[in-house]
Amino acid sequence: MIALKQRLLVVDDEPKLRKLLKTYLSQEGYDVEAVENGSTMDRYLATHDVDLVILDLMLPGEDGLSIGRRLRHDKKLPIIILSARAEEVDRIVGLEMGADDYLIKPFNPRELLARIRSVLRRCKEDKSPSSSSDDLNLLFGPFCLDVPRHRLTREHKEIPLTTGEFTLLRIFLEHPNRVLNRDRLLELTKGYDHSPQDRSIDVCVGRLRRKIEEDPAEPVFLRTIWGAGYMFSHED
Repeated sequence: MIALKQRLLVVDDEPKLRKLLKTYLSQEGYDVEAVENGSTMDRYLATHDVDLVILDLMLPGEDGLSIGRRLRHDKKLPIIILSARAEEVDRIVGLEMGADDYLIKPFNPRELLARIRSVLRRCKEDKSPSSSSDDLNLLFGPFCLDVPRHRLTREHKEIPLTTGEFTLLRIFLEHPNRVLNRDRLLELTKGYDHSPQDRSIDVCVGRLRRKIEEDPAEPVFLRTIWGAGYMFSHED
C-alpha cells in the first residue's frame, strides 16, 4: 500500500516565499499548496484536508492571528507561524493564540522543515493508541486525559486542548512530582535545538493553568519552582 503524503498549506502573501516553500517542502516528500490570504485559504480548506498550516502573521485583509484563531476553533489544525515580527510580545501573542510553533523571518528552510517534522510527529504520537492499558486514561483531581482520543475532560465535559497543550500536559502527568526545567520540557515536547529565549513552554503552561486550575494565580497542580522549572503535583 502506498502511503499518502502529508499535506501542508502555506498561507503567505510573498510570492517568492510561497514558491520557495512549495518547491522545497515538496522535494522533502510533502504535498504542498500555497495561497496568499485567508479567503483563498478558506476556499482550499473547503475541499481539502490538511495536516498542518504554515501561517504568516502579516497578511492583507484578515491578519494571521485572526485566521489562526479561526483555524484552532473550527478545524483544530496544527499551526506554525511565520512572521517578520521579532519582538517578544508578538511571539507570545502568537503562541497564546494556540500556534504550535513560531519562526521569525528570515529563516533557514531546513529549520522550518525540522519544526514541521516535530509538530507532525507530536500529532501522530498524541493520536496513537498506547500499547499499555494503564496509559489510556491519565487521571488527576476531577480531570481525565484520554490519550488515544486526545481529549481532556472534567466530569465528562470536554476541555479543548491544542496539540502543544496536550503534549505538555501528558508529559507532566507522566512525570508527577518531579521538577522539569524549560530545557528538558522543550527537549521532550519539540525535539530540536531551540533558542535560549524560547518562551513557548511558559506560554503553554499559562494556557494550561487557565484550563485546569481553579485559580491560575494560585496553581495547585502545575506549580512553578522558582529558579528550577515546573512541577506537576499529582492529586489522587
